[in-house]
Amino acid sequence: MAAEIQPKPQTRTPVLLNKIEASQDVVNTAVIIPKEDGVISVSDDRTIRIWLKRDSGQYWPSIYHTMSASCSCMSFNPETRRLSVGMENGTISNFFVYYHDIVFHNCVFFFLAHQGKVTVVLFVLEMEWVLSTGQDKNLTWHCSESGTQLGLYRTIAWVSGLQFDVETRHAFVGDHSGQVTILKLEQDSCSLVTTFKGHTGNVTALCWDPAQRVLFSGSSDHSIIMWDIGGRKGTAIELQGHNDKVQGLCYAPHTRQLISCSSDGGIVIWNMDVTRQETPEWLDSDSCQKCEQPFFWNFKQMWDSKKIGLRQHHCRKCGQAVCGKCSAKRSTIPLMGFEFEVRVCDSCHESITEEDRAPTATFHDSKHSIVYMHYEPTTGWLLTSGADKVVKVRQTRPDTLAKYNCF
Repeated sequence: MAAEIQPKPQTRTPVLLNKIEASQDVVNTAVIIPKEDGVISVSDDRTIRIWLKRDSGQYWPSIYHTMSASCSCMSFNPETRRLSVGMENGTISNFFVYYHDIVFHNCVFFFLAHQGKVTVVLFVLEMEWVLSTGQDKNLTWHCSESGTQLGLYRTIAWVSGLQFDVETRHAFVGDHSGQVTILKLEQDSCSLVTTFKGHTGNVTALCWDPAQRVLFSGSSDHSIIMWDIGGRKGTAIELQGHNDKVQGLCYAPHTRQLISCSSDGGIVIWNMDVTRQETPEWLDSDSCQKCEQPFFWNFKQMWDSKKIGLRQHHCRKCGQAVCGKCSAKRSTIPLMGFEFEVRVCDSCHESITEEDRAPTATFHDSKHSIVYMHYEPTTGWLLTSGADKVVKVRQTRPDTLAKYNCF
């Protein structure tokens, strides 16, 4: 029986609202300031810039501050206006940001958190912690009020993805070995909970949905994996829809959509309000599990049958080991995450219906090489910063388009 596809939320092409083009170097991180029509960006040119939208409809830097080293990452909390900036030299600087009538920002304190480039920084208001990772392969957490180091964990490779669950104090750490590590953090110590291994390339982005208790991980192997942590069944759903390294992941809770982007400029909006299926394990066999012809390493059967061995393939739907003749067809299998056509065996190809092939994702071109992505759920704004030194702001929710002066 064909899998039932649930109704999909309305999805339209994201509408470009504005472009910010005044940076002198790559913008490593940029975030939207909720309710302020503003953007904060940090760049390799050592600057922190706060861009506010003027009456002309353009964004202009209301704050322009030069740091002592290249700014590699940041974390901004709009409730407290605290800004934590990680830098190339391992330092983290903390600011209170003001952007109204008298526009300035005041550095509260800074501290040396790492012996190499800071790769990710997170401010956790509930704990008053600043979590950070660096190319020195250390995960650290500091007191956000004093800068005192509270704890440290040594990772197996340098980290490029970090998320934190406030309720359980679990930190999710994705590194360049392709592994995702879950740690339980205490005030001055931590314990290893488990590790996930599913990517063949390094983990490049993480996204945590605390409501559904689902972790998304993106990788340089072009794939995304959805880890169902709340279900406690070890379910891992693959999503295949990019042709290049996944650079960012954001979850839109209002529409139950996952937004992903890749370094080739591709943006994919995934409908997560469907019942998805795990991809099967690839089966091992010395001969084709359809026609029983031997594979090329099966010398005994080749000798007995006087036949030349064949190359082994695998059907992406059933996981069986098959030869090329028995798997000559291709098909999309969206509910398994395959939005592009993949190899399937002849019997599985016959069983896949047009309803099964109905896409569960939409594809969009940002027209720049994306370095970082940020989503603001209350407005539906999607921000991308690129290697071309440009920041682009888009509207992804049709229901909010009329509220803003779009062009």
